[in-house]
Amino acid sequence: MKLTEKQKRFADFFIELGDGTEAYLRAGYSVKSRDVAKVNASRLLTNANVKSYIDARIAEKDADRIAKQDEILEFLSSVLRGKVKEQFPLGLGMGEQQLVKKELDGKDRIKAAELLGKRYGMWIDKQQVDVQGAVQIVDDVPKGNSS
Repeated sequence: MKLTEKQKRFADFFIELGDGTEAYLRAGYSVKSRDVAKVNASRLLTNANVKSYIDARIAEKDADRIAKQDEILEFLSSVLRGKVKEQFPLGLGMGEQQLVKKELDGKDRIKAAELLGKRYGMWIDKQQVDVQGAVQIVDDVPKGNSS
């Protein structure tokens, strides 16, 4: 994926701003009007190499910002085990406060246990019944006049 410096700058500005026209102008392209910049920016955004570069950069940024499964499970486990502390303001009088750390309440730990239990399928509301063998239907209704 070979891009020129201007194309890279355009792509980086586009990721930052979300506006193709403004990204095109900030990247250093010289144009006579914003309309021309808009058309050229649109053209650049359809360029396969530019699009690939933008997608790769966004994926990189998302990887850093979005929690992964293991990270979430580790956090929930640490909450459940009481390793996570919470800060709250403690009134000292005369309008003064001090931040104090305390353990999470039981309800927070129970919620973490609940979420972990759901993840591991421990709480199943529905039951699956597996029936093996043949089903026999017996017709034991007497035959007669239906009057």
